[in-house]
Amino acid sequence: MRKSLVKPSGSGFINYFAFMKPRVLLAHFIILIVLVTAVVACVSKKEHLPAKHLEVVLREIGHQLLLTAKDSTSRVLPVKQLHENTYQLSFQHDFSFVSDSLINLVQRTFEQDALANHYIVNVRNCAQQGTILAFEINKQAVDLTPCRGRTLQEACYIIDIEFLQNSTTHRLWWLLLLIPFGIGGYYLKNGFRKTAAPVLVNETTDYLPLGSFQLYADSHMLTIGDKQISLSEKETKALTLFANNMHQIVERERLMKEIWEDEGLVVISKNVDVLVSKLRKKLADDPAIKIINIPGKGYKCTVG
Repeated sequence: MRKSLVKPSGSGFINYFAFMKPRVLLAHFIILIVLVTAVVACVSKKEHLPAKHLEVVLREIGHQLLLTAKDSTSRVLPVKQLHENTYQLSFQHDFSFVSDSLINLVQRTFEQDALANHYIVNVRNCAQQGTILAFEINKQAVDLTPCRGRTLQEACYIIDIEFLQNSTTHRLWWLLLLIPFGIGGYYLKNGFRKTAAPVLVNETTDYLPLGSFQLYADSHMLTIGDKQISLSEKETKALTLFANNMHQIVERERLMKEIWEDEGLVVISKNVDVLVSKLRKKLADDPAIKIINIPGKGYKCTVG
């Protein structure tokens, strides 16, 4: 006695990954991880500040700040890198300046050079080491410039500039990196979970012939050769009516009554048309079978 197993049906993005061969899936998974990782690395490299170029830009800011203080002779001392994204400006002699001059100068320079859009500037007194001016520029939120209009007396000043990375961009790329892991997790879940027992159709079970098909009403199954097609309860009832009344008109009212109304459901005539359309698609493997619309009466199922 030969038994046939019902194979999974369906198509689409998820089915493609769920049913493809494990080796092929693994290859796709690895390639996707490599591609996403490469993109993230490129973005991170792009966001990394070029040290040599940054030093020139910061020295230019220091030079312009001295010019606003009418000092064209003092030197800007070498730029120091305190941390990965924190740099320090210092000067040869004492000088005086207005806070707005520094705020506007830093903003204008960074915008023209497209160097950064999120940073904190901290001005300290060399002797006291206390913060006397600080402001934050953040293009994604609100700029914080609380010390505008203040004149700083002549003294020795140190300016620390900390560049803050765009955390939103990083979060988006890490979310993108989760995509291949999500696909892999879906496959593993489907691979390890206990699958439902497949439907078995015994060839000795009673069936109704329908052209080249065999209709197993009890199992809600339609077979042709080795292929098995699952049917809904309503599709099974409709095909049973057609199989028992081959080449005869099955009235539309009878279809509505035996398929829906006997179960207490009230439907319109359009429901019959939709159901027949689905059946035609499932019977497409045998072109000899036709379900013909008889206007004003119902449908007739013919073979040949």
